[in-house]
Amino acid sequence: MKAWLLIACLLALPVSAEVFTYVDAQGNRVFTDQPKPGNAKRVPLGTGNRMPAPDIAPSLATTSKPAEKPQLRYDMLRILVPEPDATVRSTAGEIIVSVTSEPGLQKGHRYRLLLDGQPTAEPGLSPVFPLTNVDRGTHQLSVEILDEQDRIVERTANQPMHMLRMSLAQKRKAKPCTLEDFGQRPECPIAEKPVEEKNPLLRFF
Repeated sequence: MKAWLLIACLLALPVSAEVFTYVDAQGNRVFTDQPKPGNAKRVPLGTGNRMPAPDIAPSLATTSKPAEKPQLRYDMLRILVPEPDATVRSTAGEIIVSVTSEPGLQKGHRYRLLLDGQPTAEPGLSPVFPLTNVDRGTHQLSVEILDEQDRIVERTANQPMHMLRMSLAQKRKAKPCTLEDFGQRPECPIAEKPVEEKNPLLRFF
């Protein structure tokens, strides 16, 4: 067994090395790389089977990637006007919403206002949003900051507000129809126009 192990080790040597074998005085077969005068014989060695290592393409994991710029975060984003749970009174359902952020809006970023979860207009740089014809009742306002790829950078929680619009009956109570209003205002139909009183002085003519 030892002899076969020695042969395997010798075969692993470079092709340029020479191997000799002989039988010592105890009758053991000996392999060596030193020629021994006398009965040492040269052992022929076959050519090696070594192959050059192939060029390995770098894996995706080791491929260097440019460091991505960390996304900027805003310390504060909120709606200034109206205040949370505010009541807005407007006959036409008009309201001005203003927002603020800290730090200020960064380059490439835009504001977008949401009313009941739906955008009210295209994203823009202005922190002021005029709204018209908002329906009567309770609504939810929120604002977002978008980056160049329209990704949401920051978003506020929903903030309730209440819109009170004057009804037709309320308009009539607030400003009853005058004679000049009949036929002019929808709530003052001409059919309900009262008869104009005659001038008392005309009775004597």
